[in-house]
Amino acid sequence: MTRVVDAQVRFGYGKNLRAMRSCLCAAGTAALVFALAACGEMAHLPVTAGTGPSPALPPPQHTLIPTVNIAPARGWPSGAMPQAAPGTSVRAFARDMDHPRWLYVLPNGDVLVAETNAPPKPDDGNGIKGWLMRLVMKRAGAGVPSANRITLLRDTDGDGVAEFRSVLIEGVNSPFGMALVGDQLYVAASDAVLRYPYVAGATRIAGPGIKVVDLPAGTINHHWTKNLIASADGTKLYVTVGSNSNVAERGMAVEVGRAAIWEVDIKSGAHRIFAGGLRNPNGLAWEPRSGALWTVVNERDELGSDLVPDYMTSVRDGSFYGWPYSYYGQHVDERVAPPRPDLVAKAIAPDYALGPHTASLGLAASAGNTLPVTYADGMFVGQHGSWNRRPHSGYKVIFVPFENGKPSGGAPVEVLIGFLSDDGDAFGRPVGVALDKQGALLVADDVGNVIWRVTSRR
Repeated sequence: MTRVVDAQVRFGYGKNLRAMRSCLCAAGTAALVFALAACGEMAHLPVTAGTGPSPALPPPQHTLIPTVNIAPARGWPSGAMPQAAPGTSVRAFARDMDHPRWLYVLPNGDVLVAETNAPPKPDDGNGIKGWLMRLVMKRAGAGVPSANRITLLRDTDGDGVAEFRSVLIEGVNSPFGMALVGDQLYVAASDAVLRYPYVAGATRIAGPGIKVVDLPAGTINHHWTKNLIASADGTKLYVTVGSNSNVAERGMAVEVGRAAIWEVDIKSGAHRIFAGGLRNPNGLAWEPRSGALWTVVNERDELGSDLVPDYMTSVRDGSFYGWPYSYYGQHVDERVAPPRPDLVAKAIAPDYALGPHTASLGLAASAGNTLPVTYADGMFVGQHGSWNRRPHSGYKVIFVPFENGKPSGGAPVEVLIGFLSDDGDAFGRPVGVALDKQGALLVADDVGNVIWRVTSRR
């Protein structure tokens, strides 16, 4: 262990070998993780300070070892479930899923679930930093093999529970985003966008998909989740591609085409960068009043528990949002070399902060929902939850109220909470969110292996 630490220190993972050794002296995986957590700093501000249109952005906190504060994945005890907001109730739409991450509702009401996890990334675990990241992800519930399938759920009797399920598509390389355009179902795998023929009511699609376009992947593929959404006229797909690092520590050569939203022509597969400088965009939604494309973005790490807020923003064609050179507009990240003041000068501040390290992933516009009037205009956001903030943040589903096509400026409303135990264990972690055909809110929980359904209380 000492030889490994020495090598990592020489290559820039620390400046004080004695301090690092003191944090790595514990024996065994669990002890090591707790030792690392003890070396981290604490938040000085509440999550609310890093939330809203004008979040607090305190000075960065540079620590020898980045903060690690894992909520161990436990799953739901028998009879337990999340807590729904006043005026609403929650029940399980489907249980016993296999790491359900993303949702898509078909026009006939069938619900598609991407049961998926990270693909093999043999070069993403080199050195002590990569090894520690594997420990973190495993403890947080992300260490299971990927099922690599799209499962179809159907509520046959309208009681809010899926009585029927079928494997619609299998053998996809870590699938994530889905979109139906006409009679073609598009799926964003970790390395390509694929097209499958679809017949209304089908419960199985046999045969491989047809490749529309390759996506950046490779043996590192640091942010593997690719999402997509179709344009209103069905001629374009907008595809999210996360960065291949935290802040370009591997160099910009491995970031070509990444940290961006692509615009892909459905017929030809021709593509261009629609917007860049987005470290890890995930959820996508069309805002119904303005017609603007919105996304939620996971921001960078290792600047302390109070930085940097994840965010949601409208996305302008040709815009640049800072990564890796700056954050939240033109706040320069001094770790990135060489600097690019020309790009920093172009960086646009996002519309609405969602709190530091909340891991905001899911996004769904509220139009057409049948929840109470509080949720009539805005966006639902699934917050997967932090592993690198003390205390934890996220682990909930929130609603951001809108007015005239933009966040109204008010605080978000908690829709679904209770994913953490009093001891800091994770019963579940919310990811994708979607509205079903009846206007209820569906939530994919990839630690609880449940799809939750939130409705108005009757």
